Amino acid sequence: MSRLSYWGRPWVVFDVTNKQHRKWFADFQRNRTWGNCPVRFVVGEAEGELITMMQRQLVSYYIDKEFKKTDESKTSKTQRKSSKKHVSA
Repeated sequence: MSRLSYWGRPWVVFDVTNKQHRKWFADFQRNRTWGNCPVRFVVGEAEGELITMMQRQLVSYYIDKEFKKTDESKTSKTQRKSSKKHVSA
């Protein structure tokens, strides 16, 4: 094992649900450097490169977050309307 592994930043798998990971990525986007990030992110073999992997995961995360709520609310409104029709009929 290299001596650098004792002093280097720890390796971490990027977790899009972790607010701190998203903050570190936002800092990178602002500064264009990982210099202030306290960790190094691991990239899976199938993923390609780090930035692309993070961007894809973030897009999926925010789309799911935004549209799951609207889909659930539409579903519940539709269910309420259909239940009212059955009750009043």
